[in-house]
Amino acid sequence: MRLIASDIDGTILGHDGKISDRTVEAFAAAAAAGVDIVFVTGRPPRWLDPIRDQIGHTGTVICSNGAVSYDLATEHVTESHVLDWDTVAQVRSIVSGLAPEPYFALESLQGFHVEEGFLTARTAASGEYFPGILTPDMADSGIVKMLAVLHHGTADEFMGLVSPAIGSLIAVTHSAPTMAMLEMGPLGVNKAVTLAKYAAARGIDATDVVAFGDMPNDIEMLAWAGSGYAMASGHPDALAAAALQAPRFESDGVAQVIESRLAALRLA
Repeated sequence: MRLIASDIDGTILGHDGKISDRTVEAFAAAAAAGVDIVFVTGRPPRWLDPIRDQIGHTGTVICSNGAVSYDLATEHVTESHVLDWDTVAQVRSIVSGLAPEPYFALESLQGFHVEEGFLTARTAASGEYFPGILTPDMADSGIVKMLAVLHHGTADEFMGLVSPAIGSLIAVTHSAPTMAMLEMGPLGVNKAVTLAKYAAARGIDATDVVAFGDMPNDIEMLAWAGSGYAMASGHPDALAAAALQAPRFESDGVAQVIESRLAALRLA
């Protein structure tokens, strides 16, 4: 075990915004043992405070499902993959023709742009955003993720409806357990692709990577890592993609696995 790659929400971070003391201590012990740690998330850079404040991580975070690599120490984007406006417009047209009343938003390197109707009272309170009509000039700020939401149904149903029609244009996944919201990014980009590049730059093979995740946006990463652990509390598709299973989030599953693997290293 030379590298731990962990998702954040639902894997180590709860709905209350807290990371357990046991999990914090497990990551600290891994770092002290010389294990590289990288967090791999669907979150944008502006939502990384839990990692910085609770774990004290100051290294790289792979954000926006692999579209952005961000250095917490310098607070700068080190690499990004962006969507062009023609793709955004084409995907929007197709989704709008297939799904009843979809609403859209764009995550760019400069902020979160949302059209009227996208946000609910709950999501509106979750962070800063720029309301208004989505326009082609937003591509100038680097669009790293396109989001579509339905205020009814499930994300699995929504994805099943539109993915066959847009899958050749854009990468489609989801990670919000209680919302019918799709996350779409540059074709060919996902958590595994960017993580593999990060590991290769450090001379680390996939066989030496331990990865944790819980949702469909973690599937490629869990399959790529030599030891990919889906949380027992995770989405069925994530569980099916992973060779290994960690105990539930509520049982500090990530911490349990890290503790066990560190103990095995000490005995080796």
